[in-house]
Amino acid sequence: MSRIAYLNVEFLPLDEARVPVMDRGFLFADGIYEVAAVLHGRLVDNAAHLARLDRSLSEIGIHNPHTAPEWERLQSELVARNEVREGLVYIQVTRGVAERDFSFPKGDVAPTVVMFTQEKSIVNNPMAEAGARVITVPDLRWKRRDIKSVALLAQVLAKQQAAEAGVAEAFMVEDGVVTEGSSSTVFILTKGGTLVTRPLSHAVLPGITRKAVLALAEETGLAFEERLINARELPEAAEAFYTSASAFVMPVVEIDGKPLGDGRPGPVARRLRQLYFAFAERSEA
Repeated sequence: MSRIAYLNVEFLPLDEARVPVMDRGFLFADGIYEVAAVLHGRLVDNAAHLARLDRSLSEIGIHNPHTAPEWERLQSELVARNEVREGLVYIQVTRGVAERDFSFPKGDVAPTVVMFTQEKSIVNNPMAEAGARVITVPDLRWKRRDIKSVALLAQVLAKQQAAEAGVAEAFMVEDGVVTEGSSSTVFILTKGGTLVTRPLSHAVLPGITRKAVLALAEETGLAFEERLINARELPEAAEAFYTSASAFVMPVVEIDGKPLGDGRPGPVARRLRQLYFAFAERSEA
């Protein structure tokens, strides 16, 4: 079966979907994206993803072309058309097509809306059993990382460094402090048993999985703290893991070539991963 994409107002084969050269997403990375997970053919925690999409669009002055129920209807139809049981739905909204000029186009320019799906093994990801290896890299990004912009060159370079090092993820560091992963939120567990992640600000993306994991930690009585994480704390942590819509909760077993703890996924990370799967099934739209 040919993959089906959504472009503006129609569903069509992915290889027939075309965006004009003058689209501002192509020329300036002037756009926003969002990614939601799919389990059992249904969207996970989707209301939170759509709320973040709306906020990001508002922050850069792009009109949201759909209401949340309209988005969800389109997403669900795309998932059904592609017969995706487990994977991701990608949304991208750009400022639209206009003559190339740095300032916003004048007049009524319709945003460009693109959606597609990707099949991905999330539940039985073998990396979750073995644990992920990561490296640390300098954070080269702009100052509004809370906006889920399609301008991802710095993240691409970080991911490439990770790929060349043969590891799964890159933890980005700025002024000696961990910001986040190249496509994830970073957590550590101190030797005293406290879960730590960086507080929300313009410096980091407000992770949807991050929010759910903190709620699960609170429900289960796990102590947690939102504070800056010094990069020197990473190798001394009892555990570490990262979260995202595609990884859910991914235990870390090695940082910069050195084993973390006993080199195996830690019990807290494993437990939170199990709890998140249960949460995901409850939250399926």
